[in-house]
Amino acid sequence: MTIAVWIVSGLLAAMYLFAGFSKSLLPPEKLHKQFPWSAEPVGVRNTRIIGVLEILGAIGLILPPLLGIVPVLAAFAAVGLAIVQVAAIVLHVRQGDLKVLPMNVVLLLLAVFVAVGRFLGF
Repeated sequence: MTIAVWIVSGLLAAMYLFAGFSKSLLPPEKLHKQFPWSAEPVGVRNTRIIGVLEILGAIGLILPPLLGIVPVLAAFAAVGLAIVQVAAIVLHVRQGDLKVLPMNVVLLLLAVFVAVGRFLGF
């Protein structure tokens, strides 16, 4: 179980680092093209905040258990990322953008898996 939690944590961290850096660093015109939802309902500023939160969550999944410093922080990071996915699911459903829902659901389930595994001490 420990190996599975580490593998899923690494995959989630990679996904969220990529997405977070994209949301944080892309110029507004490219940001709206890659993340169409960022234009009207969310806005550039809030999209950048979401990107920074994703980066912090990705770091939080890996560093605390790796360094052995308050490893339960990884569980809280996973819960935070699960909350981000719930918000993303709600936003996409409201906008009628259902093609991205499978990815959001998978990321949500993986974040919950990591959270439960870390809370149980794996």
